Amino acid sequence: MAYLDNIAVFVRVVELGNLSAAGRDMRISPAVASNRIKELEKHLGVRLFNRTTRQLMPTEHGTVFYSGAKQVLDAIIEAEAAVSALSGQPRGTIRVTAPLGLGRRFIASGIPDFHDKYPDIEVRLRLSDHNVDILREGIDVAFRLGLIEDSSLRMRGIMECERVLVASPKYLEARGEPAEPAELVTKHDCLMLRFPGAKEHYWTLRTPGGPAKFEVHGPFDSDDGDVITGWALAGRGIVNKPRFEVEPFIRDRRLKVILKDTPPTPVQFAAVYPHKKLQDPKVRLLLDFMADRCQRLIRDILAGK
Repeated sequence: MAYLDNIAVFVRVVELGNLSAAGRDMRISPAVASNRIKELEKHLGVRLFNRTTRQLMPTEHGTVFYSGAKQVLDAIIEAEAAVSALSGQPRGTIRVTAPLGLGRRFIASGIPDFHDKYPDIEVRLRLSDHNVDILREGIDVAFRLGLIEDSSLRMRGIMECERVLVASPKYLEARGEPAEPAELVTKHDCLMLRFPGAKEHYWTLRTPGGPAKFEVHGPFDSDDGDVITGWALAGRGIVNKPRFEVEPFIRDRRLKVILKDTPPTPVQFAAVYPHKKLQDPKVRLLLDFMADRCQRLIRDILAGK
């Protein structure tokens, strides 16, 4: 087992590029992680990493070894999943990621209940509005809200979510309410969710001629969806949001829906996960649990419950 533990640490260091990050992920100290890498290098008789001040980069030997080591660990995971399926007692760790706002409201709040139901399953949650490379970073399930284009992943749709354009009465009183989509580009401040690698640098609206893209812009943007909602509430501009995220503010009239005849195209709420020969039972249980929970909570929000 010690050798397998060393291999597991090595794989996480390659994936995360950092000893400390790999140690935190595996719940061991950086010193222990470093010693395991040294033991592995001693066993193999080669250096596996080139060390810089900020990052560990695999050597040529390390790159070759990573490919085989990853296959070994994946094979063990699949074998354990097969045993769990036969025994009916799923156990182990699931690494999960989700967007900040959605993750806080629906995923994080449901994990204790999931653990109560399946006490042998440990969930490690990472919240980020950035696109996480789930294959490279060893994520088991990623909940996403938006464009899902990666064909190397399997996807489970949870629900299609209506989107709306909203602004505060204060902003609309000062700047006027747009009468047509083109005014978003020429006359208004649009608050955007932006981060490195973001693909939606425009808004797509449903017009009489079909979906149309509008290259909107504003004086500032953020990589946190809740931040731009806060700016909209403060009268700083217009936001394009899934309706369930802003429905409470619409209901209490702190935000107003605009351009109702040309709304944004809906957004897909889904879970993606690596394509494996055998779907891990614990992953399937988490997907079932969270899909049911998110659908129920979102529908309650939209119904005003």
